[in-house]
Amino acid sequence: MIMATTQPTPLPTAPMPTIRTSAPGKLFLLGEYAVLEGAPALLTAVDRRVEVTIDPSPTGSWQVSAPNLGIRALGLGTDGALPAGLSDRQQAHLRVFDEVRVAVQTAARQAHELQQTDPRVRPETSTPPLAITIDSSALSRGGHKLGLGSSAAAAAALTDALAQALGLTLDRNDLFHLAHAAHRSAQNGAGSGGDVAASVHGGLIRYAPGTAAVPLRWPEELRISAVVTGEGALTTRLVGRVADYAAVNPAQHRADLDRLTRLAEAAEAALADPADFLRLASDYFDALSALDNHARAGIVSLRHRELHALAEREGGVFKTSGAGGGDVGLAFSYAGEPTERLAGALARAGAAIVPLGLFAAGLQGGTAS
Repeated sequence: MIMATTQPTPLPTAPMPTIRTSAPGKLFLLGEYAVLEGAPALLTAVDRRVEVTIDPSPTGSWQVSAPNLGIRALGLGTDGALPAGLSDRQQAHLRVFDEVRVAVQTAARQAHELQQTDPRVRPETSTPPLAITIDSSALSRGGHKLGLGSSAAAAAALTDALAQALGLTLDRNDLFHLAHAAHRSAQNGAGSGGDVAASVHGGLIRYAPGTAAVPLRWPEELRISAVVTGEGALTTRLVGRVADYAAVNPAQHRADLDRLTRLAEAAEAALADPADFLRLASDYFDALSALDNHARAGIVSLRHRELHALAEREGGVFKTSGAGGGDVGLAFSYAGEPTERLAGALARAGAAIVPLGLFAAGLQGGTAS
């Protein structure tokens, strides 16, 4: 249960200030798919951020904008409910918004009801209709998502911003649980929550479902490069294909996931020795490849295998990240000349390295007049 409180506030005498929040995207370094079974995963926040702005609505009605998704000042119903007549594409783009809106409004209402008997709480004031803008353009390249967890970052930033607008105080743990529940609902129950945890907490974290995120330190001797490998992949589709495989061949699926789990459980300790981590990352790619061969899901492509072989020749490791498919992959290498040599080999192979800052700050933001 979210233990949140509405804060005592005087009757408003000035317009509601602008609320601005932002949350970083993420990269799964190791543990993808196994984390869905409860194993730990390593994730880093990246310096591409989803930005959310909330103002009182200039029209007197709720409205939402997501300019990079082609949604501009869309009029909403009472309390921000989605209007009838939206296209399938618009509904898909706004699914996370609507789930977060309902979750935060419900939590704010429950918190107020719990405190109505507290004499220190002043009468609740109504929230004016809001104009909400969600900008996730930084997590795309050439109009295509990079697989940096834009929907999870949007869920985190929007949860924080709406909670502030509704006078709901959430600590980081409660905010994560609220954002994760909304994001998971928007994805029809799929997702481990690791992407939301990285967006909320930032930095490098160890995450396992049902446990608190643990901050970690990355070894200085290693570098990580993010490599564009395709046009992007739909996470729910790939995860769904693996679930179909589990239903058809549960014994083989269990064996594949057990192998991934054993490797994922060794990841945190492997950070103490760069050579151990590089071996582990390579083994994890092999295990993902085996899972994909059996599931025929499209996690590991021929291009991924080519890049893995190329990185191995240069003394590094390439692996997929997150759901796999066409999303960004990762190249691990020793710092200095080995990283430069691998980057040159990747460039000659036509693989673009995305300039990303890693271990970025988590949720940020507040109010501004």
